[in-house]
Amino acid sequence: MNNIFKALNDETRREILELLRRRDMTAGEIADAFHISKPSISHHLDILKRADLVTSEKKGQFIVYSLNTTIVDDILNWVINLKK
Repeated sequence: MNNIFKALNDETRREILELLRRRDMTAGEIADAFHISKPSISHHLDILKRADLVTSEKKGQFIVYSLNTTIVDDILNWVINLKK
């Protein structure tokens, strides 16, 4: 769970998750939405993958990133249970 909160603690990573909420994207497509370097985007994607917030799948010569909705549901349930 600590990896998840570390990943969510950065605004760029939260914005990446927002993009992936709309549709699956390649790293290049994600990078095009930001004014930071592609290596920086790759670093952010790596942190999100280690936190299991995104998944990746190789399609041809590209890697396509997707929001891992299963873990998002788990996080929401955990937060809701805190209130009980």
